[in-house]
Amino acid sequence: MSIFGATILDATGPRLSAEEKRFFAEADPFGFILFRRNIETPDQVRAICAEMRDAVGRDAPITIDQEGGRVQRLRAPLWRDWPAPLDQVAAAGDHAAEVMYLRYRLIAHELHALGIDSNCAPLVDVAGGATHEFLRDRCYGTDPARVAELGRAVAEGLLDGGVLPVLKHIPGHGRAQADSHLDLPVVDADPEALAACDFLPFKALNDLPMGMTAHLVYSAIDSLPATVSPRMMRLIREEIGFGGLIMTDDISMKALSGSLTEITRASLDAGCDVALLCNASLEERRAVAEAAGRLDAAGQARAEAALAARRTPTEVDISALEAKLSAMSGGVAYGG
Repeated sequence: MSIFGATILDATGPRLSAEEKRFFAEADPFGFILFRRNIETPDQVRAICAEMRDAVGRDAPITIDQEGGRVQRLRAPLWRDWPAPLDQVAAAGDHAAEVMYLRYRLIAHELHALGIDSNCAPLVDVAGGATHEFLRDRCYGTDPARVAELGRAVAEGLLDGGVLPVLKHIPGHGRAQADSHLDLPVVDADPEALAACDFLPFKALNDLPMGMTAHLVYSAIDSLPATVSPRMMRLIREEIGFGGLIMTDDISMKALSGSLTEITRASLDAGCDVALLCNASLEERRAVAEAAGRLDAAGQARAEAALAARRTPTEVDISALEAKLSAMSGGVAYGG
């Protein structure tokens, strides 16, 4: 097996250009990510997924953000629309774990049918009173043990549907009072409070195959954002015990400073395995791929282990799952 490029990259439109195909063949990114601009119809999505894999000559993972609520790339009328996770959890009450399993098993069914075999979920950031609105209704709750339980249900629903989960945002984004797409959040909680709350769900799910970093500063631990902090990455590996492949959150987000190539090298030098770059020009993607180079031996082993975690979807009656979810969802609707 060849050594993968240490990147996850996207495409400009609904099909790959000839130049993108040549670039991906040279860069050989570990995987790809899809956005709304890459999605038109089921046949078209299957076609771009096939083009991505053909370009690198292997069954590369293709991921997407399909949380539900504000963050879902597949939308009605061709696919189901989902309520915000926090709303569905609240409506489900004592049945929340089963409801979340069913929700993400149905999401996995839709993704897998398109050739998409990864989803950037579960999100196990613990919500609090000051959690920024960009994140709050994407969370599963305020109790870390309950969030961990629901995160496990989400992950199992995806895995049973043949889709690799991506645990995010390690080591926890719930205390952030700024939107990291626009600014760098700084959290001043002490390490003991973080370990007892924010880090707990990630520790409980540290066996998942892939995870995504948080772009924020824990000032009591380090002055650098977690994505580019060797100290925070050691904490993720040693204290939280996460052994899977770690990707950055999108390195083009405004929380991080410096050029894209500088951020790429800083994140990989800190201990991330792959750099995720989204919404960039082809020239920027080329520069980042060159700066990232190839996975090191440990990263390659984690990448291969993640790919080996892909399951053949379990055989289920989708109509029966839909009916069960509807009956258990407390009136919170979804449709497609």
